[in-house]
Amino acid sequence: MYNGFYGLDRAPFRVNPDPSFLYFSESHEEALATLIYAVKERKGFAVLTGEVGTGKTTVLNALLERMAAPDFGPKVQTAYLFNTVLSLEDFFGYFFEELGLELPIPFRKGRALHVLNDYLIERLRTGGQTLLLIDEAQNLSRELLEEIRMLSNLETPESKLLQIVLVAQPELNQTLARPELRQLRQRVELRHSIRPLDPTETSEYVRQRLLSAGHESGDLFSRGALRALHRLSDGIPRVINVLCDGAMLAGFVSQLHRIPASVIERAAADLRLRNTPAAEHRRGWLRSRWSKRLGFRAAG
Repeated sequence: MYNGFYGLDRAPFRVNPDPSFLYFSESHEEALATLIYAVKERKGFAVLTGEVGTGKTTVLNALLERMAAPDFGPKVQTAYLFNTVLSLEDFFGYFFEELGLELPIPFRKGRALHVLNDYLIERLRTGGQTLLLIDEAQNLSRELLEEIRMLSNLETPESKLLQIVLVAQPELNQTLARPELRQLRQRVELRHSIRPLDPTETSEYVRQRLLSAGHESGDLFSRGALRALHRLSDGIPRVINVLCDGAMLAGFVSQLHRIPASVIERAAADLRLRNTPAAEHRRGWLRSRWSKRLGFRAAG
């Protein structure tokens, strides 16, 4: 809606993980390097954590893209699980389907493990690797985490047959700290936690997305607006996107060619990112302005 007004080819702040808008902070670069190292060195268990919206999925997409490159090295088959509220049979069914295997019916865990072990040994014999990538791992039950730990026992004297990467919100660290999961915790060879963007990275992130969307300079938000943006978003990329999108819509309604801090503040209030009386008083301000611009009275 506001693209033409700001000279954009497309919307710059959609929340979906579009690789053409890829921005890697130092922490994201370290996360990707950690996962690549884990795969290439055949590490058994690796854990990647980060708050909601910090870009874990972006890192995973970058890893999958890198592994698909001809010059990556090992040929890696990946089973990518993102639905983690599963029974044991559902888990094996999902896992086997990702690998292109038939799950033994009726389901018996021992038989399934035998089929899986034979398959992984054959892949290893032909120079292949197999990676189990589990997103949203903080939702895994303690029982299923223990079953996943048992999968790491599939190995030869020289190599792991299956590599496992758990990607999760920080709650997973609390789960792994439980005494009953100490065996799993001790098997984790690599860990990385993605941190939010710092103020400089926030400014770079916004500028890069604007440039990628066709803005001539990427200099749409004032310095004060960028400071407010970092403060109100806590450096979380997803929240930055939502705030910027709301602020640009508000700027379009008010015919502002440069976004000041006050518009960021109002967008945060309208999105309930600030629980203050001022935010409550301003609720609906954008709807009111938009209604006036379109020439009709807002209901309510």
